[in-house]
Amino acid sequence: MQLGRIIGTVVATRKSDSLVGSKLLLTQPIDIDMKPTGKPLVAVDTVGAGIGEIVIYATGTASRNAAEKKTSAIDAAIVGIVDNMDVYNEFIDK
Repeated sequence: MQLGRIIGTVVATRKSDSLVGSKLLLTQPIDIDMKPTGKPLVAVDTVGAGIGEIVIYATGTASRNAAEKKTSAIDAAIVGIVDNMDVYNEFIDK
């Protein structure tokens, strides 16, 4: 699982039948300091996340299991909304 911030929505009127009814969100991966890392990705929302929220997302097979659509074309799924994070910097190698 990884951390991300929701930066937008994706609307696709033509898509795989297995994605019909799925909410698609543009997710920016972030690091522990909340700074963007890598390229944004499209993830299926399974928890009702909104714009600007910090989320936990899974990729690969774990994302299909989370979305309960094991045969669909899902490569990333939002599986949690972060309420709070406590980071103990003295344990981080920098």
